[in-house]
Amino acid sequence: MSFSRLLRFFSDHLSITSPNSSAPEKEESSSNSSAPKKEESSSNSSAPKIMASTSTSSIAVLGVMLMASSTFIYYFYSKASSSNSSEPKKEESSSNSSEQESSSNSAEPEKEESSSNSSEPEKEESSHNSSEPEKEESSHNSSAPKKEESSNSAEPKKEESSSNSSEPEKEESSHNSSEPEKEESSHNSSAPKKEESSNSAEPKKEESSHNSSEPEKEESSSNSSEPKVMVSTPTSCIQTSFKYDVFLSFRGADIRTNFLGHLYEALKKKGIATFKDDVGICKGNTIFDELIKAIEDSRFYIIVFSKNYASSSWCLDELVKIMKCRKMTGHTAYPVFYDVEPTQVRKQSGAVENAFSENKEKDASGKWEGALKEAAGLSGWVLKDGDQSELIKKIVGFISLMLRSISFGPDKMLVGMETRVTDVVESLEMGIDDVRMIGIKSMGGAGKTTTARAVFDRLSADFEAKTFVANVREVSKPSMSGLKKLQEKVLSKLLDEDVTLDSVTDGKKMMQERMRSIKVLLVLDDVNHSNQLEALAGVSNWFKPGSRIIVTTRNEQVLVAHRVKWIPDYDLLSREQVLEAHRVNVIRDISLLSDEEAIFLLSRHAFGSAIPPEEFKELSGKVAHYAAGLPLALEVLGSSLCGKNKHEWEDFMKRLAKFTLPEEIQKKLELSYESLEKDYKEMFLDIACILKGLRREDVIRILECRGFNPGIGLRVLEQRCLITFSSKYEYLGMHDHIEEMGKNIVRRDHPDSRLWIKEKIEDILVDDEGTEATICLELRKTNTNAGIIMKGLGKMNKLRYLKVYFPYQDYYERDAEDLDNTAQYFSKYLEYLNCTNYPFLYLPKTFQVNNLVGLEIKRCRRMERLWEEGVKKVLENLKFLSLSESALTTFDFSMTPSLERLSLEDSPNLVELFMPVSCQKLNYLHISKSKLRTFDLGLTPNLEKLSLNDCADFEELHMSSACPNLKFLELRKSRLSRLNLELFPNLERLGLEGCDKLVEINAPVGCLRKLVYLNLTSCLRFSYFVVPVGELEPKDSRSSASLRLVGEILDSCPLHPNSNLPKLRFRCYYDEDLPSSVGNIEKLISFGLCACTDFKKFSDMICSLRCLRKLELECDIPDFPKDLGQLECLEELCLSSTKIKHLPNSIRKLKCLKSLEVDNGDLLEKLPKGLGQLECLERLHVRSKKIKHLPKSICMLKRLKSLDVRDCSCLGKLPKDIGQLESLESLDLSATKIKHLPDSICMLKCLKSLEVDNGDLLEKLPGGLGQLECLERLHVKSKKIKHLPKSICMLKRLKSLDVRECSCLENLPKDIGQLESLVTLDLSATKIKHLPDSICTLKHLTYLNLDECALLENLPEDLGRLECFKDLYIAASPKLLLRLYSSEMQNTTCHRRGTSSDEGLKAAEYFLKLIDMGVMENKSGNWPDLKCCEIRNGLEGEWETLTSSSLS
Repeated sequence: MSFSRLLRFFSDHLSITSPNSSAPEKEESSSNSSAPKKEESSSNSSAPKIMASTSTSSIAVLGVMLMASSTFIYYFYSKASSSNSSEPKKEESSSNSSEQESSSNSAEPEKEESSSNSSEPEKEESSHNSSEPEKEESSHNSSAPKKEESSNSAEPKKEESSSNSSEPEKEESSHNSSEPEKEESSHNSSAPKKEESSNSAEPKKEESSHNSSEPEKEESSSNSSEPKVMVSTPTSCIQTSFKYDVFLSFRGADIRTNFLGHLYEALKKKGIATFKDDVGICKGNTIFDELIKAIEDSRFYIIVFSKNYASSSWCLDELVKIMKCRKMTGHTAYPVFYDVEPTQVRKQSGAVENAFSENKEKDASGKWEGALKEAAGLSGWVLKDGDQSELIKKIVGFISLMLRSISFGPDKMLVGMETRVTDVVESLEMGIDDVRMIGIKSMGGAGKTTTARAVFDRLSADFEAKTFVANVREVSKPSMSGLKKLQEKVLSKLLDEDVTLDSVTDGKKMMQERMRSIKVLLVLDDVNHSNQLEALAGVSNWFKPGSRIIVTTRNEQVLVAHRVKWIPDYDLLSREQVLEAHRVNVIRDISLLSDEEAIFLLSRHAFGSAIPPEEFKELSGKVAHYAAGLPLALEVLGSSLCGKNKHEWEDFMKRLAKFTLPEEIQKKLELSYESLEKDYKEMFLDIACILKGLRREDVIRILECRGFNPGIGLRVLEQRCLITFSSKYEYLGMHDHIEEMGKNIVRRDHPDSRLWIKEKIEDILVDDEGTEATICLELRKTNTNAGIIMKGLGKMNKLRYLKVYFPYQDYYERDAEDLDNTAQYFSKYLEYLNCTNYPFLYLPKTFQVNNLVGLEIKRCRRMERLWEEGVKKVLENLKFLSLSESALTTFDFSMTPSLERLSLEDSPNLVELFMPVSCQKLNYLHISKSKLRTFDLGLTPNLEKLSLNDCADFEELHMSSACPNLKFLELRKSRLSRLNLELFPNLERLGLEGCDKLVEINAPVGCLRKLVYLNLTSCLRFSYFVVPVGELEPKDSRSSASLRLVGEILDSCPLHPNSNLPKLRFRCYYDEDLPSSVGNIEKLISFGLCACTDFKKFSDMICSLRCLRKLELECDIPDFPKDLGQLECLEELCLSSTKIKHLPNSIRKLKCLKSLEVDNGDLLEKLPKGLGQLECLERLHVRSKKIKHLPKSICMLKRLKSLDVRDCSCLGKLPKDIGQLESLESLDLSATKIKHLPDSICMLKCLKSLEVDNGDLLEKLPGGLGQLECLERLHVKSKKIKHLPKSICMLKRLKSLDVRECSCLENLPKDIGQLESLVTLDLSATKIKHLPDSICTLKHLTYLNLDECALLENLPEDLGRLECFKDLYIAASPKLLLRLYSSEMQNTTCHRRGTSSDEGLKAAEYFLKLIDMGVMENKSGNWPDLKCCEIRNGLEGEWETLTSSSLS
């Protein structure tokens, strides 16, 4: 056979590239075309392509949409583009044509594909009298649906409209539109034409332009196909909320009961508020008035044009109103052409003409015709003899997407944000593949952080890693340690791993090394020093191209200085290059709000509406003027005035008028402070000076100690926008300007009342200048010794709040006697005392504690008791007591009768607690690392949390009465042996991990009904047992639970060394989806917690579990539970044990069982005979080396889909009636002893996968194998099979044929080419000499393996016609390779060093080179996607013995 064609392919048309070579080039064809075109094809896609062309002065319109949270209108435009082409396809179009129709006789043919069932809309935009050109602005994050280009797209091809096309058309008329339009005009220009494909369900677009004479300005990016955005000026009449999401317009007689009804229900099911006239109209109201009101109050309109739609004047009037409303911002209409063509509606022809004839002579016919024509040109969907359900799915999906894009837009309370975000996004130029840094600067409160967060939320999905680093300035305050923590945070987030650094320098090095391979979005918020940028975003080459860094700051100089460092070789650049570099890394200034936006924002907070009431408009204007455009000021003022009447507004304005507006904005905020009640003012000042940054619960506790009502007070301050709480960890926050405003008030009106500046406090203490004016003092990390501090506090005798960090050296280094002789003084008015590194043995004996409510002392290792020996003071009002790292040996609750919270953390000397008969107020008790052995709870009815963790000697918890409010119980790593949970009926969390002495838990069924977390890990019974209960929503209405027990055999039980019972320890995985507990957890933990296992009790416990749907037992036990049939809800059962010989017969009672897996059963000899009674069984997987046959009853399993008996090495045959498994889809017989497959196997009409790997035993396949009409995968491995049955050529759906290592297989059926769906073919290690020529007709074949086919002599001449070929593996048959290079390689210049240059060596040299390079790139047009061709064998030795004579 001649191989010249294939030889030329190898020698002339394949070029060797590196393994990372780019994909093959696309084929460019210009035949039969008057203009060059560029096409894309995908070998793996059967979906039609989408082609969109632009006519002379038209541009495709993606959609018009209102962002509800903004005061701006957006137009989204997108040019159709080719997904992989950089060259546009050109097409000449006439500007005088209103419609372009494609036909087979066109002088400029296009590839088009029309489908009568298509649900993809087609858009046509017509602009007749447009006079104003507009600018397009590209936005990659438009809220309009995105068009994604994909070679595997399933979206229909976009094309110019055709009268025979079933695709909808879009024509957007601007006859009466007040909105400016985009157009592209050129009477004789050749508009670029591009092909693209998309997975979007977005409507198809078609544009035409007739008489436009105005030029256009267009901005586009060669690298972007994103929708373009145009922003108009603000408007005050914007509808931001709608009663209905969708209004349905339809002719009821045509479609009400079928298509329309299904569409309405589908929309409702998705939670889309939909108006349908027979549902939404209230009784007693005028129908048409209700319809008009509903149209005005709907966001989207779906107009279903049916054949008789135009016969109804009612429908036509409705349509006119819809067309009028759609021109208003926020309203969009989409037509559905139900069994009619768009052109019929637009021109009132065909069936539509007949229907409209009834109304043609009426007075309103003119406006009806206009409305029909306008609506028919909109983006929509066409359904003609197609699948209604599929179209409904697309419509509902599209509407959901549009609503989602609106919902995910900026917060409705944020005004003017969208234009700021758009400006920043445009500056980032997302389509350009370089590293960009954008700085956002402004004064505090102008919205830098909010803007950066909105940009981050919009763009984050486009990056491989992203992180928003908030409060850089504040976090980095502790200099280098703060920067290191920031670096660790950034690296951990971006790399998705825990990162710990030794220094900032190490952090810089790691960022430089690791960030280069990751496209990141990094936001650094509130940067105030250049060292922060140097540590977190040093230079641009730290990051992978495409990365974006956004920095917000109040100090522009930080950005200016750092920007120079981001420009490489700055000194070597020309002026133009420097300007360009500065343009790339720009600084955006956040402007303040305009007057209109300010009133909008103020009204939102004061009245909850976009526009203030008429009587408040003038006052609102004045308030907005005073705010001077600062968003924070507007929010605070608006919240302060919320609910006030006009008289109160006027009084407020009079107070405003008394003050001259200061230059610094924060002073205006004092007005909000002035409106607070006295207690709330004091709370605010405490927060501004002392409490900012603490957790909510700590703030509440401290304010309660101060005598305030924090529950109401914090809510008031939060409503006035004076404080915030982070959503995740509930830390109290406050804007910097508001914080400074509060401190200024203290300095001005209450000097020295609150002291928080370390240096000032130290000076006062050292100079002993304290005064009675001081009520709050916080001294952080001072070096002033304890004696000076205590002496200096002596004059502050009105002090109510004291927080002091004593010097470290006093705590660890000072002489004990010296400390004990130090005079101590604390004010008798103290309400809250917090000390760290407390160096004294006890509290001062002069300390009068009648007012003390909160006492927290951290690291008090010298404190052995609260009071000096002989002194006994009762802390009558003390509610909160926390002592950590103390030397206390005992604690007497009678000394604190009002105590609510007690924490004695890390108390290694504590041996005893004295609990009175009753502690009615105690609700929190935490003790850790103590020497407590027992504890009697006494009467503690309000106790909610009890934690005795790491108390290694703790043995017994006494309870004389129930604790009805106890929710959290933690007894980790104790010596507890027994625990009674019956007295804790409302327990939610139980932590008992590490309690290795725990033997028994008394938990009656129902006592843990509120449990949400249980941890028994490292108990004797369980090496792991963590149960997060009720975290997931139930997947359906049924209650369900799953249990997995993985057991291990222990040699002995430490608690019962002489017991004869088997010793088992389990890893337990239990999940529950139950509305309330059914007692399963109680049964699991009440079974016993030592290793001794009574299998009878174990079996009874397992079989008593309720609502169990999945059970996995993996342990070497002699018998599985015999009463498994009691688990009536069980659907999945997995049993694994090497000691099991028989399965329990009760298994046949599991009527709901869908999956049965028996694994590692080396001793299992047979399956139960009654297995066929499992009528719901769908999956049966068995592994056992002793099973010789399957029970005949399995042929009764009518629902069985998967049968897997691989590794059943003694299984010699299948039941004869295996063909009765009518639902079987997968059959795996690998590693069995089956010699013959029963003929009935050919009756398995649903079989998709058949795998037989039987080594030396299987001699042939059934002749009727071709009857398996659904078979997609056939894998056969046997050394005795010599040929395949001819009938396999009938397997039209077969995708994979694998006969590797069928070492006796000599040929393939001649008609193998009839396998029209075949994708992969593996013939490796066979005796095949020739491939049938029909193999060249396998048009979907992508993979062919001929490895180790030593006898292969030639390849079919037309093998190069396989268009989808990607991977070709050729065996190293010397004869084959030399034949391929017999004549064409005569003139090769390839030589191997140190050998002769005969023909064999030339060929060897060439193929070795192929092996070294690994990849070939095609340049010929054949095999366009070939990526890999491997020639493998021991070439080094074999080629030496060959000569040119071998070529024969």
